[in-house]
Amino acid sequence: MTYYVKNLNTLPWDDYELLDSGDNMKLERFGTIIVARPETQALWKKQKPELWDQAHAEFAFRDKKGGWTVKKDVPESWELGWGTARFTAQLTGFKHTGVFPEQVPNWEWTRDQIESMGKSDFPKVLNLFGYTGIASVVAAQAGAHVTHVDASKQSLDWAHDNARRSGVAEDRIRWILDDALAFVKREARRGAKYDGIILDPPAFGRGAKGEVWKIEENFPELLESLKEIFSDKPGSFFLLNGYAAGYAPRSFAQAVEGVFGQTENSEDGELYIQESDSERVIPAGIYVRFVR
Repeated sequence: MTYYVKNLNTLPWDDYELLDSGDNMKLERFGTIIVARPETQALWKKQKPELWDQAHAEFAFRDKKGGWTVKKDVPESWELGWGTARFTAQLTGFKHTGVFPEQVPNWEWTRDQIESMGKSDFPKVLNLFGYTGIASVVAAQAGAHVTHVDASKQSLDWAHDNARRSGVAEDRIRWILDDALAFVKREARRGAKYDGIILDPPAFGRGAKGEVWKIEENFPELLESLKEIFSDKPGSFFLLNGYAAGYAPRSFAQAVEGVFGQTENSEDGELYIQESDSERVIPAGIYVRFVR
C-alpha cells in the first residue's frame, strides 16, 4: 500500500477555537464556554496568560483523580454546530467535552467521499466506537445510511440526541449498543458489506456485556474482521483514528496495509489543532485513511 504522510490541521470556526496553550495546558472556547484542560503535548510557555482568567471551568488532576473546578456558570450541556451538524458539549468526568475538534478534516473528507458516491446509492457506513456521533451525523447528512456502534448507553443516547438536533431522519442511523469486535464478527457471518468504515479504537475499554478490549491484542483481529465486511466497490473508504492509543501513524498504517494490501489514494499522519492568531499547533491524534 502506498501511503502519503499528510498532517491535518483544524483551524478555528464559529463555535470553536484554541485560544492559547502552554505549561501542559490548553485553553479552548466551545461556543460561549471557555475551558482549561491538561495537555501533555503543550511543553511550551503560554503566549496569552491574560486570557486564562476567562475560563468558565478548569480540569485538574489531584491525588490521581481528575475533576472540574467551575469558576463561572456552565450549563449541564450547550449546543454547538459545524456546518449543518448540531451537537451538544458537556463537562465530562474524563476531561472531554464530547466534541473532538481535531476531527474536522476527517469530517470534511468523510462528507466528500459519500457525496462523490451519489446520494441515489445511499452508501452504507459503519462507525465503530462512535461515541457522541458527530461523524455519524455528518455521514448521514451527506447521504449515507449509518450504523453507529458504541458499548456505552450514555454515549449512544448522547449521539442519538445529536442526530435529532441535526434533523437526521430516524431511519438514516441504526443505533447499536454492543462490543465493536463482537458486532463486526456477527456482521461478517451475515455477509454484510459496508461502503465506508470509520473507527477510533481506545487503548483499553469494555464492551456492553463486559468484554475487555485491549488494542495490542484485539486490534489486529478487528482489522481482519473489517476486511470481510468492507465493500469492493470503487469509492469505498476506510478511516482509522487514534486518539489515546499511543501509537505512531506509521504503526497504524502498516497494520492496515498488512490486512488490506495495496491501495491507492492512501494517507496517514497526525491531527493538529491550530491556535487562534498563532502558527502553533497541538498534536491531537493520528489517522490513516484510504479509498478503493
